[in-house]
Amino acid sequence: MFEMQGRRQFLATGAAAGAVATASLWSPALRAEDKAAVAKLAKGRAEHCIFLWLGGGAGQIDTWDPKAQGDPKAKKPGSMYRSIDTAVAGTQVCEYLPRCATVLDRMNIVRTVNHEVIDEHAAATNRVHTGRPTAGTVVYPSIGSIVAHERGPAGEGVPAYVLIGYPNVTRGPGFLGSKYGYIYLTDTQSGPVGLSRPADISAERQARREQLLAAVREEYGAAKSDEIVKNYDATITEMLKLAGPQFGKVFQLDAEPATLRTRYGGEFGQRCLLARRLVESGARFVEVSHNLNFLNGTGWDVHNQGMAKQHELISELDHALATLVEDLEEKKLLDKTLIVVATEFGRPAAFDGGGGRGHHSKSYSMVLAGGGLKNGLTIGATDELAMKIVDRPVSIPDFHATICWALGIDPHKELYAGDRPVPITDGGQPIAELFA
Repeated sequence: MFEMQGRRQFLATGAAAGAVATASLWSPALRAEDKAAVAKLAKGRAEHCIFLWLGGGAGQIDTWDPKAQGDPKAKKPGSMYRSIDTAVAGTQVCEYLPRCATVLDRMNIVRTVNHEVIDEHAAATNRVHTGRPTAGTVVYPSIGSIVAHERGPAGEGVPAYVLIGYPNVTRGPGFLGSKYGYIYLTDTQSGPVGLSRPADISAERQARREQLLAAVREEYGAAKSDEIVKNYDATITEMLKLAGPQFGKVFQLDAEPATLRTRYGGEFGQRCLLARRLVESGARFVEVSHNLNFLNGTGWDVHNQGMAKQHELISELDHALATLVEDLEEKKLLDKTLIVVATEFGRPAAFDGGGGRGHHSKSYSMVLAGGGLKNGLTIGATDELAMKIVDRPVSIPDFHATICWALGIDPHKELYAGDRPVPITDGGQPIAELFA
């Protein structure tokens, strides 16, 4: 299954295009101050972003911010697993991240990400992807669509934005329009089936069809100039560009060495390998979903018994992420590719009645790697149970601003919802230490 996300969303985004995001407008004085602070930072050098999404809420206390061990049977709060040392002196991670521990000097843990959305997965997912609360008057663009809008594809015949996972409005282009939406696939076996020419349609016949379609589109576009038609037209144009054989070759994972495919691991690992191939071909932003309920029945949403096999999920992440870092480094692409490991919120230190954990968004961890950053840093600190921020809070707008600046995008630039300005981030400032 593979199709343009814009086909599903151009009606909604077209309707929202004229909406006004008044809640996010800044005063000129604040904007000037923030721009001056960003201008002092070294300019980001990344050309691509691979965004690994741990859907369900990956617990910081069981992964990137371990504390003293707890006991779910005794209801003693604390980490589920032991801690291990890493390549970064003074920083420990969970024992099921041993491969990431060895390459942590190419990565940065941000331990103090925070927002106020706790109980609703969809709202928290939207917050992390768009950098803003849900609004009734506007559909905000996702970080992937912002990157697609600002940077475009880095190669011919490839999309700027690819989602390996299920489509969702949270990942969409919002008021930017469907031209900056994603194409998606739900597994690595099928490839871009929806963009392939049927076997009984010759190249000549396809060319005649495209000529006829172009004439119809031109005539209809002359009579109808509204936003919906423009979005649909942009979608068709993008799909036709991607229908050729060049883009299809990216999905031939069997062209990779068997040893490398084995290092990446199962389906999630193969998705990460495909992400690397997409980046090589010129895709600008690739999101890879890891909310695959293959191992523990719940993915990262580890209430009750979902905790029992959480370590297998962490181990799968460990293999895929560490291999992705090493693979990009071997191909001289790590400095050009920002890897982001994100999730909608974390988990509390206490265990629930079934031995799992609830939701916690006041202090949790996300990871940045490569991308030309000053790597090997641990940003922020939490208390003895990873429940409260002790030092260096990082808001979701700050996290977005960091991604943008790493990719050479001004986080304070104003986009337009209709005729009104909406800054790319909601007051976010890049994490300065990463650009020293």
